[in-house]
Amino acid sequence: MDIDKQGIDDLNRLNYWRRYQSTLSFVLFMAVRKEFPKYRLRIEHSMSQGFYCYLDRPLKLKQVEKLKLRMRKIVWQNLPIRNFTIPVTQAVCLFKKQGSIDKIELLRDCPVKTLRVSKLAGLFDAFGMPPLDSTGKAMFFDIRLFSPGFVLLFPFWQDLNAMAPYIPQLKLARIFNEYGEWVNILGVADVADLNRAVEVSRGSEIIKVSEALHEKKIVYIADRITRGKRKIVLIAGPSSAGKTTFTKRLAIQLLVNELKPKIISVDDYFFPHCLTPRDEYGQLDFESIKAVDTALLNRHLEAVIQQHKVKMPRFNFIKGTRESGDTMFLPDNGVLLVEGIHCLNEELTYRIPKRVKFKIYISALTQLNIDDHNRISTTDTRTIRRLARDTHYRGYSAQRVLSHWGKVRRGEERNIYPFQEEADEMFNSALIYEPSVLKEFCVPILRQIGSHDPTYPEARRLLNYFSLFYHLPNRYVPSNSILREFIGGSSFVY
Repeated sequence: MDIDKQGIDDLNRLNYWRRYQSTLSFVLFMAVRKEFPKYRLRIEHSMSQGFYCYLDRPLKLKQVEKLKLRMRKIVWQNLPIRNFTIPVTQAVCLFKKQGSIDKIELLRDCPVKTLRVSKLAGLFDAFGMPPLDSTGKAMFFDIRLFSPGFVLLFPFWQDLNAMAPYIPQLKLARIFNEYGEWVNILGVADVADLNRAVEVSRGSEIIKVSEALHEKKIVYIADRITRGKRKIVLIAGPSSAGKTTFTKRLAIQLLVNELKPKIISVDDYFFPHCLTPRDEYGQLDFESIKAVDTALLNRHLEAVIQQHKVKMPRFNFIKGTRESGDTMFLPDNGVLLVEGIHCLNEELTYRIPKRVKFKIYISALTQLNIDDHNRISTTDTRTIRRLARDTHYRGYSAQRVLSHWGKVRRGEERNIYPFQEEADEMFNSALIYEPSVLKEFCVPILRQIGSHDPTYPEARRLLNYFSLFYHLPNRYVPSNSILREFIGGSSFVY
């Protein structure tokens, strides 16, 4: 069976952590109802090892502290949480009595017949992953003011007894705000809005506008690079962020600006497998920066920007060795685009002066919400992209993709996320419509996973996620879209 046992353990930890997050989200909802009964809580995107949240109006530090104390009290009371499944019609009645307008909007056009509902002290909610059975099982958390809202902080998924240090992510917040403006332009803030748009044949329009917003941002970044006369552009991001397509589209816009872009992949500078470091489980660790021959990379980068001809390497992943590649020469109006997961880390290009470098962070920073209290995880967006690509075009099983995801997450948390704020520019590769398109690629694959398979709970979780979306045909997706990197039919060669 194509299963990584350590990966299954990580998958189970991740899903327990998701339940922990649901528990604290429910506790927060109850605390808001107690302290600010007239306010509406909105749990938005991930930030600083937590969720960014806001109410109908900005909160002050004193109010946030008051909310935190109320949450502590609810957790210490160890109140029971009951999870049960009921018909959607019954759930609508419950939420109508409670005044949960967002839930009613979602369920009105939702194609599911039953819903798993959670109850805490007379309060009802529904989450993608059910909360734990009592509030006392989510002891570790924190809340920090991040005006106009606040951040609900969680412990590490690997160790629920250890809290991550709070580091405000100002640049990331600006990108989420920018995406929020895109949401307003599209008129799609929740899954219910997206489903209605698909239902009234606005799907093609949503795709066109989403793609145009991407292109506008890429043009803006290309203009910044051109004005700054940077010679090396370093592009980093987590798995399935769409780095390759973004790099190719950026290259086109630089050509429009009369520059001559040349693309280098850091992966071609991997050490041979015999020299690759191993992780704590004894497996080859390609996520580590020590897997890259940084000395050779820096020599080549220095030579290229000094306009010397350089014979570039090409890594053979089948043999696990480095081979001879093409000759690189950079003209006067040339610019190097370097793509790799470590590109924001100064250790990768330690010999290159900062004044000639421009760093870009790219990730699928989803802002579309399921409802007020359920966000669409950026991790889930990348998971289903990878699931579609790797099962259809790379010969992997769904089980292998799902069981490897924990290892991917570990590598990202060590090697990418700590350097996000080092970027000169950030690009959000998320497309608001993509779950509706990816549905046709992922659902049949996930349905093949049997109930005895260790990845079955994760498959069911993702199937429940897809059940909320109306299907949108992929024929509307343009050939240069970042999404084409994962569903095929791209006009770019990879």
